[in-house]
Amino acid sequence: MRVVAGERKGMPLKAITGNTTRPTTDKVKESIFNMIGPFFDGGLALDLFAGSGGLGIESLSRGIEQAVFIEKDAKAFQVLQENIKKCRYEDHAELFRIDAKRAVKALLKRDLSFKLVFLDPPYHHKEYYDLVQVLVDNDKVQRDGIILCEHAKEVELPHSFGAYILQRQETYGGTIISVYRCAEEEGE
Repeated sequence: MRVVAGERKGMPLKAITGNTTRPTTDKVKESIFNMIGPFFDGGLALDLFAGSGGLGIESLSRGIEQAVFIEKDAKAFQVLQENIKKCRYEDHAELFRIDAKRAVKALLKRDLSFKLVFLDPPYHHKEYYDLVQVLVDNDKVQRDGIILCEHAKEVELPHSFGAYILQRQETYGGTIISVYRCAEEEGE
């Protein structure tokens, strides 16, 4: 695993040992950012179920100003911390070792609005995708923001989360990447 593009291009990232997480491969990561970017001019990203932090770190490397990383697993959180430090993004990252549902509840109390939301929960927990709706309902995603969900083929996500409509879907093996954008933005 490595940072694919941007200011930290080529920087190797440590992977998590064991089978508790599924790191997004470099090939899929590159495809994701070709769909949603590829580069950004500031903004705030949320990497829920961050694992080793590959998606959030990639977004920072490509111009996102700040990223919030949420990861509950202790081993994964330690790797996430190491990767943030290795990439020298300590001043651009907030890391929380907490359950995603509790994290979203805490984020609702803060004056934040995300340009990018990455959601890659354990595939057998479909209810975690409901957190996207909670963020949307509470105006925590910018109007020009992007919501990206990584999920198994067997998991069927809704056509929309409020005003954020499924814009694109790509399949990579057993994984589907679903990209949502605000319908109001498409016409502009």
